[in-house]
Amino acid sequence: MEGELVRQAEILFGEPMTRRLQERAAEGAEPAMAPGPTPDPDKADTTAAGETAPERDSDPPIVRLQMTARQQRRLWRHVETIENFWESLAEIELGVVARLAAIAAERKWEVLFLTKRPESAGATAQVQTQRWLEAKGFALPSVFVVQSSRGRIAAALGLDFVVDDRPENCLDIVVDSRARAILVWREAEKQLPIAARRLGVGVVKSVDECLDILTQVDATPAGKPRVVERVMQRLGL
Repeated sequence: MEGELVRQAEILFGEPMTRRLQERAAEGAEPAMAPGPTPDPDKADTTAAGETAPERDSDPPIVRLQMTARQQRRLWRHVETIENFWESLAEIELGVVARLAAIAAERKWEVLFLTKRPESAGATAQVQTQRWLEAKGFALPSVFVVQSSRGRIAAALGLDFVVDDRPENCLDIVVDSRARAILVWREAEKQLPIAARRLGVGVVKSVDECLDILTQVDATPAGKPRVVERVMQRLGL
């Protein structure tokens, strides 16, 4: 998602400004307001009372771009005009969706895809995501577009594991449910939030590595509680 959002930001703000936003994100600096054309009054970022419009819960944060709230709103409004935007994204790990589908069918896992994404032009975000997963090799995917705590959803559905690439989502799962959170962390180890390890979040470097661990542990006959325990041991927890 973020790779395509960077490309769309270049279209909207220009390549030089987008590059500066990426550099600030890498340095952890405070965002600067991007210069731009006079705002369209029909798309103003203020309420009738003149107050700044709040960020929408459905807009996920854009980690690779250190943007102001106003810039993020402009970018998401732009994305909303793109026909079936969520079907246009590339896989980060080529073939991993098809591998997950094959393992889930073999091991009889029940898989639910949780995603937080705003709507775009075309089909609903849920339908676009289902089509994308099917195109990548996962037939009949169950998709839930999340608007609230992933932890509460995991608790309500009695999930065993939740795999996510956002530390804040994994912490949410640990705090609000009994599910075990596994964080796919592709950045440098030193950038990993300390709270993740302290609160018992398992960390892997890729979805492939995560599937290796879950498959190897699940292949050994045992009850569900022991499976969970062995997975956490493999993750060093």
